[in-house]
Amino acid sequence: MLPAPTRILESGLAERDALLRHTLTTVTATLTGFTLSVAVAFLAATLLDFSPLLRSAILPLLVVSQTLPLIALAPLVVLWFGFGLLPKVLLVAFVTFFPMVVGLLRGFAEADPDAEVLLRSMGAGRWQLFRFVRLPAGIPSFFSALRISITYAVVGTIFAEYAGAVAGLGVYMQSAKHVFRTDLVLAAVTVSSLVTLALFGLVILIERVSVPWLRIEQGRAR
Repeated sequence: MLPAPTRILESGLAERDALLRHTLTTVTATLTGFTLSVAVAFLAATLLDFSPLLRSAILPLLVVSQTLPLIALAPLVVLWFGFGLLPKVLLVAFVTFFPMVVGLLRGFAEADPDAEVLLRSMGAGRWQLFRFVRLPAGIPSFFSALRISITYAVVGTIFAEYAGAVAGLGVYMQSAKHVFRTDLVLAAVTVSSLVTLALFGLVILIERVSVPWLRIEQGRAR
């Protein structure tokens, strides 16, 4: 029932072609849904930052949306949108959207008030304040939220595949479970963990390339 690590490795290597095919399907859905989530979250956080009234109305609804259990939502999404790529993309976007919005809003709120007063005294408008003060202040929190969200993205994709799909690591795990191939299930779990770690590292790499000054400031703080 609990195969040795060597057997898991051997079974994974023997099934490497199938694992690779299903992994590519999972990664495609994960990255597509995550990209959509990043774009929508950035737009939503920007709109909420510009309008406190809208933020007071929308943010509680976003909090309530996170009370919906993923294990119950995934079958509904598949039932509504079919077995293709769309339900997986939507579920990944749903799972990762909230942390990024909250992270951006928190970062915007940490903007230096003295810098905002200075720019206002120089005649800066609301958009200029956002561009030169609030947006740079939100970048560190945004990347922290990205690191959290990317791990949720893989989990959301596999849940959607479990609920109903034609390919993906979730489908592969389910097929292996039905024939009592615990070694293949654990091989797929190992691959999903490696994919998550790789995507997590990719986010860190993008952060270091995009905001190199943040790493310098952290080094000075130490």
